[in-house]
Amino acid sequence: MTIGDGLVAQIPALLLSTAAAIIVTRVSSPQDMGKQIVSQLFGSSRALAVTAGIIGLLGLIPGMPNLPFLILAGAAGVGAYLIERGHAAEGEVVEEEPEQKPADVAELTWDDVQPVDIIGLELGYRLIPLVDQKQGGELMGRIKGVRKKLSQELGFLVQAVHIRDNLDLSPTTYRISLLGVPMGEAEVHPDRELAINPGQVFGALQGIPGKDPAFGLDALWITAAQREQAQTMGYTAVDVSTVIATHLSTLIQEHAHELLGHEEVQQLLNVLARKAPKLVEDLVPKTVPISVIVKVLQNLLAEGVPIRDMRTIAETLAEHAVHSQDPVTLTNAVRAALGRSIVQHINGLERELQVITLNPELEQLLLQSLQSGGDGGLGLEPGLARRLHDNLRATVERQEVGGKPSVLVVSPQLRTWLARWLRPTLKALHVLGVNEIPDNKQIRVVASVG
Repeated sequence: MTIGDGLVAQIPALLLSTAAAIIVTRVSSPQDMGKQIVSQLFGSSRALAVTAGIIGLLGLIPGMPNLPFLILAGAAGVGAYLIERGHAAEGEVVEEEPEQKPADVAELTWDDVQPVDIIGLELGYRLIPLVDQKQGGELMGRIKGVRKKLSQELGFLVQAVHIRDNLDLSPTTYRISLLGVPMGEAEVHPDRELAINPGQVFGALQGIPGKDPAFGLDALWITAAQREQAQTMGYTAVDVSTVIATHLSTLIQEHAHELLGHEEVQQLLNVLARKAPKLVEDLVPKTVPISVIVKVLQNLLAEGVPIRDMRTIAETLAEHAVHSQDPVTLTNAVRAALGRSIVQHINGLERELQVITLNPELEQLLLQSLQSGGDGGLGLEPGLARRLHDNLRATVERQEVGGKPSVLVVSPQLRTWLARWLRPTLKALHVLGVNEIPDNKQIRVVASVG
């Protein structure tokens, strides 16, 4: 009776606190009082569930009026369950989708400006199996081999080749582009092989006439069954993947100086800094800016000089850059330091180097022309320039017939301008300065051009 009296005495306090809470929380609501009381007392299933749990525990205590407590706990639990299920049913109602408004045009950003591919290869749709390894395509492996070989020869990491299909090309045509500009294009026969005529073949071979895309030699497209016959007759037979990879390799070698930029030069300096940190620290940017180093390395690559020996190049730049920041002057200084490597690249391990020289009177005339022309280069009279070019071409052809390299040796002041003038038309001619020839090489003059 004492416990019951205590519980009954708490009922007025409970009602009073509940009424006070309702009055306080109703200030900002325009809802009816009765509906608000119901919504606050029975709007949350969690409150009834807690109440059911507490009353149920009290109903389990021995000596308590168990049956009334358990009945009240069950009623509260059922109410909590019904309220929770009602909320879940309301959540399952699918709201009508609002009327879709036309999407606003997104504002353009710099992400919409796509950079050009440094090295790109576009294929017609019939050439796509060449890059699919599941179909036996070998072009990806050949391109990887080309990049590795050229990176070792040139001295810097050749960028990856971006390959994609192009429906605007004919089905059997491919196109090679450098820095977004098409540099080479050719049509191939994916089901045949290319038999290249190196100049001396014996007998006639049946096939589709064509040209070697890399070197422009006469060739025939033959079947795989004719391969052995073609090789017996003196032809060089290669598959389509090799044709494309060779063409790509040739173009990269010719334009290697365009592929070398600030990022690649910085990577070269980072690699050199691991072995010679003090050299790199004193060179860039204390002695020479990186832009000048980039230009010097590009000049070397344009003249066919590899840049593998970065230590010698950096030491030479550190020595001469304090006197001049001119890239042409620094390039000549670096070439003189790399003279042994340049001559060995041209003549191998031969002790004797056959060279072509200019007549002393002609060389003096060219020096005077260079001095009067200033930065514009050689100011030659057109007739004289044509005769000089024809005489050099005839000399180069004689050297090629004898299987010997063509090397023109001139004064260091003339070397840069003559090399720049003759490079596009006489690619087989190497123009060296007198200071670039090692002391241990024996020189034999085979021609003097006047």
